[in-house]
Amino acid sequence: MQKSPLVSIICLCYNHEQFVVESLNSVLNQTYKNIELIIADDCSTDSSEKTIKNWLENYPDVPFISNETNLGNTKTFNKALKIAKGDYVIDLAADDVLLPNCVEKQIDTFLNSNQKKLAIVYGNAEIISENNKHLRYYYEVNPEKKVLKKPATGDIYSSILSQNSMICSVSSMVKRQVLDELRGYDENLAYEDLDLWIRTARNYNFEFIDAVLIQKRELENSLGNQFYKKFNSRTRKINYSTYLILKKAIALNKTKAENKAVLKRVHQEMVKAKKTYDIGLFIKYIPLELKLRF
Repeated sequence: MQKSPLVSIICLCYNHEQFVVESLNSVLNQTYKNIELIIADDCSTDSSEKTIKNWLENYPDVPFISNETNLGNTKTFNKALKIAKGDYVIDLAADDVLLPNCVEKQIDTFLNSNQKKLAIVYGNAEIISENNKHLRYYYEVNPEKKVLKKPATGDIYSSILSQNSMICSVSSMVKRQVLDELRGYDENLAYEDLDLWIRTARNYNFEFIDAVLIQKRELENSLGNQFYKKFNSRTRKINYSTYLILKKAIALNKTKAENKAVLKRVHQEMVKAKKTYDIGLFIKYIPLELKLRF
C-alpha cells in the first residue's frame, strides 16, 4: 500500500456563500498534502457559485461542477465521485471546516489499523454556530478533548441498526473501493449517511479515532434539525428516506438478533411519524414490524 495515497475531498455546496471559502481553505491547509479537491455547487440560489468562482481564480486546476438544476446531495456527490481519482474519499459540506491534521490522522489510521476489511474511519467533531461559537462536541469529551465514552469500532452492523452507535459522519473518511462496490450513494434517498453506514457495516469494519477532526456548523436548516418538524415537506421526505433505508436493512439481515436490533429502530421511527403527524408513514411501518416479529 502507498505511504501517501491520494485522498479525494468532495466539497458539496448549496447556499453556503457565507462559509464556503473557509471550508475550501481548510482543505488547502491540511498537513497531509496528497489531496485532490473537487467542488460541486448544487444550483445554489444565493451567491455561492460566484463566491466559488472568485476563489477558483487562484486555484484554476481545481475541478468545479455547477449543477444547472438542484439534484440533491446524493446525486451531486455521485456526479463528483465519477471524476475523483483518490483511494480514499471525504464528503465535505461547504459549511464545515476540516482541522489541519484531519486527513493525516485518518490516513494514518487506515495505514496502521489492525482492523481487517476496514472501510470507514471517523472521529469527533466540534459543533459550532453560524458565527463560529463553540456549542458542544459530537461526543462528550474530557479536558484533554478525549471522549468520555468510546464509540463503536469493528463490526458495528447491529449497533447501527438499533441506533446504539452513532457515527459522526462529517468526520469520516471512506475507502474508495468500498464506495465503488456500493455504487456510491443511493440516489433515491434525501440523505445518505445512515444508508452508507448500514450497507458498509454489513461486510466491513469501522474504526474510531479519538480526536476532534472537524468543525461542524449547526444552522437552522441543518439536516439534524429537520426530523421532528410538523407538517413540513422536507421532514416528510427525510423520514420517508429512513423508512426506505430500514426496509433495505431488513433485506440484508441474517439473524434474529439483527431483526431485533432493527425492530427497535422501527419503533423509534413510528414514534417520530406519530409526533410529526405523518400518519401515512406510520401505517407503512406496520407491515415491517409484523415481518420482523413473525
